[in-house]
Amino acid sequence: MQHAKSLVLLGLIGALLSAQVSAHGLWTEQRRGNIEVIYGHGAEDNAFKALKVSGAWAYDITGKMIPVTVQRLVDHARLQPLKPPAVLAVALDNGMWSQTADKKWVNEGRSKVPGAVESTQTFKYSLAIYQPGAKLPALDQLKLLILPEVDPLTVGPGRSLPVRVLLDGKPAAGVKLIGDYRNAPNTLSTETDKDGRAQVLVRNEGLNVIAAQVEVQLKDNPDVATRGVFSSLTFLGEPHHE
Repeated sequence: MQHAKSLVLLGLIGALLSAQVSAHGLWTEQRRGNIEVIYGHGAEDNAFKALKVSGAWAYDITGKMIPVTVQRLVDHARLQPLKPPAVLAVALDNGMWSQTADKKWVNEGRSKVPGAVESTQTFKYSLAIYQPGAKLPALDQLKLLILPEVDPLTVGPGRSLPVRVLLDGKPAAGVKLIGDYRNAPNTLSTETDKDGRAQVLVRNEGLNVIAAQVEVQLKDNPDVATRGVFSSLTFLGEPHHE
């Protein structure tokens, strides 16, 4: 019986690691006057290594860049733009992961994990829009991008927001979109058409987190077989009132 319990525990740990490798998303939230980087799945808000935040970019309403500092705390990261941004983007590199034959995940490329049966490197991206009328700059650093085709702050709850999904700068067809990742992370809303376009229902008066995830097969890479990319678009459904 004890052996069976141990096997169950190992299986749960393996499932947890697998979920952390691929299923977790990235977005930002304003908390206690700070812009916090959130790494989680739905309501989960997990601790993570702040060094994994690989970049952050802030812009004013005209699309001009604002200096932004990444404050790397013990269990997460905080973004500190020089002044309140109209647009903010962040990227996280979760590193290379390989799964062994006994279903354990190791934070290394498969060239360093003998007998690896799966291998991937995952990247997380997020775009936040804070001010109506903001001009979006080129966001080439976001390799998976949910690009709103109208100002999301003017749409309102219960209406559809037209978006275009870009993968490595090109329209991505057949990408499934989650309309409310923060509250219903497993509920798909829609899928992009051949031009990468879709209509996503704005669900919340407060924070909306629209998300997408894609797995890209890689050729001739000695360390990973796939590149997993997650991206989110966040904005308020209605203006904040004191």
